[in-house]
Amino acid sequence: MMRLLLVAAIAVGYTFFHFSQPGQGASPVADVSATSTPVAANQRIAQAFSQREHGVAVQSSGVVRKVLPDDNDGSRHQRFILGLENGMTVLVAHNIDLAPRLAGLQAGELVEFNGIYEWNAKGGVIHWTHHDPRGRHADGWLRYQGRLYQ
Repeated sequence: MMRLLLVAAIAVGYTFFHFSQPGQGASPVADVSATSTPVAANQRIAQAFSQREHGVAVQSSGVVRKVLPDDNDGSRHQRFILGLENGMTVLVAHNIDLAPRLAGLQAGELVEFNGIYEWNAKGGVIHWTHHDPRGRHADGWLRYQGRLYQ
């Protein structure tokens, strides 16, 4: 199953990079937020994991596996682990100094996300799930129980 997933992720990545239009104002962040389906988005996340990529814009959803204690070093972040449909897990680090906390977050709940994927050995981290007060970065968001958090 993992081999099939890896092959599919590589095929999607090859197609994306090989057939991209050159000269379209390349950004230092690879943008896959316009991906049409969660399956394709999760394949892109799997590819980013297998290739140890950083700075990949992603939009998908997952089920909360575990709510972790807040990270209070520097900017405060609400942290939780999401399970994706493809079997991967990712850590979401949501800056609660810039955006509201997801109130009442519990394991088993669905969370949609739009943010930046950063590789790590445990599956990766999704961050920038909030607005950028300086306007230098694409705004991210989380959607939980019908409410948009950014």
